[in-house]
Amino acid sequence: MNIPLFVADDMNWDTPSAFGGRYGPATPHLDSFAETARCYRHAHATVAVCLPSRSCLMTGRYPFHNGSEGFTAIHPAVPTLPEYLKHQYGWRTGIVGKVQHCCPPAKFNWDFQVDYADLGMGRDPQRYATEVNDFLSKNDEKPFFLMVNSHDPHRPFHGGPQESQKWTAEERSRIPSPSRVIEADEVAVPGFLPDLPEVRQEVAEYASSCRRGDDCFGAVLEQVEQHGLSDETVVIFLSDNGMAFPFAKTNCYLHSTRTPLMVRWPGHSVAGMDEQHMVSGIDLMPTILEGLGLPHPSDLSAAAWLEPQIAIDRERWRRIPPAIDGRSFFSTLTGREQQNRDWVHTVFHASHKAQRYEMRCIQTREWGYIWNQWSNESLLFKNESCSGRTFQAMQAAAVDDQQLAERVNHFQYRCPEELYHFQSDPNALTNCVDTQPEQLQSMRQKLSDIMNQHEDVLASVYPFAQDEGF
Repeated sequence: MNIPLFVADDMNWDTPSAFGGRYGPATPHLDSFAETARCYRHAHATVAVCLPSRSCLMTGRYPFHNGSEGFTAIHPAVPTLPEYLKHQYGWRTGIVGKVQHCCPPAKFNWDFQVDYADLGMGRDPQRYATEVNDFLSKNDEKPFFLMVNSHDPHRPFHGGPQESQKWTAEERSRIPSPSRVIEADEVAVPGFLPDLPEVRQEVAEYASSCRRGDDCFGAVLEQVEQHGLSDETVVIFLSDNGMAFPFAKTNCYLHSTRTPLMVRWPGHSVAGMDEQHMVSGIDLMPTILEGLGLPHPSDLSAAAWLEPQIAIDRERWRRIPPAIDGRSFFSTLTGREQQNRDWVHTVFHASHKAQRYEMRCIQTREWGYIWNQWSNESLLFKNESCSGRTFQAMQAAAVDDQQLAERVNHFQYRCPEELYHFQSDPNALTNCVDTQPEQLQSMRQKLSDIMNQHEDVLASVYPFAQDEGF
């Protein structure tokens, strides 16, 4: 089997039609692919920011176990999936786009890599097709693992003012327009944002960027088909985190970590939507290994590619567990039921500017509970969403709108605990901490148990733990 893993950058979970299609005709190739794939309604990234999210995918471990809590490298003693497949089993490995987001380089040692500048700033579908064709054409009968990372729909969005702020005229000339530009009247503004004209316009620009990311996915899938590899190739699609808007990316809200996961595994996956099981980014590596019939790296007595000194360091660094944190969901690809899939644990550590905003979260299909360890009534929350037109429009409108002013203030300062009932409040607008005491206690204990089980460094300072078991 071969595995191309396609990761979109900042695509909200409800963008493809199978998951809601809220943003107009943004994903025709993904919509077609969804008809042949196993889709997961309740899949989550482990951490809602680019580099740490990918580190979780590639290690099967939480950030506080793999070393990549913010924009920092994976610890040398933690095996990565491509490293393992290459050195232990002779697979050919490659990466297209966001090369620097898989670090350090020694933990991946790609056979083939093409980055940002050679891909039309990571946004040219034809360049993706050319490079993937090059990789497939040079294949020497070895199975391959190819990570394809679209830089869309990451900011700056197509047609928005941030494009000229980020790129030179020459760089912009290398970026094609999407196959279809989506207009403001074609999108639905997500319910966690106010439907202001500037917000709606920026959502439309996001949708156009999604369309170009979808163009890249279609170009890659076409190359797999043209090389006659479809029947022997596992195609996996997901997004690394939610859209780069307030209350989504770089947080622990429902729209921060939820991702449109789709898997097509020839001979195993059953097409259709899985409405039941909750799966996480740390589950991807063990799922792939089970499907391939391979043991986990932690099951081996020694790893030949780990230097002796690194093996010693591994024993000394208590935050590297001997086993991975994730659990395979391979059986669910076949339509079977898997027990204990009714929650996921998500985290957040640091922004791209290294500001620590420690958050811990438990999500179920019905409830979401967030502990904002950083919130102290004075520390101001900032992320890349604050630079866009949406947040600026929210701040301007808040001057004359008390309810929106409270919403903006909450985004900037938070409170120690947040509890949301998704069935009645899918956009997490009403904090139930003061109105649902029994549910609050249950979620507090669940989070405390999880943090202690995984030896989270914040477990000892979590202030809401209960004496009784969950």
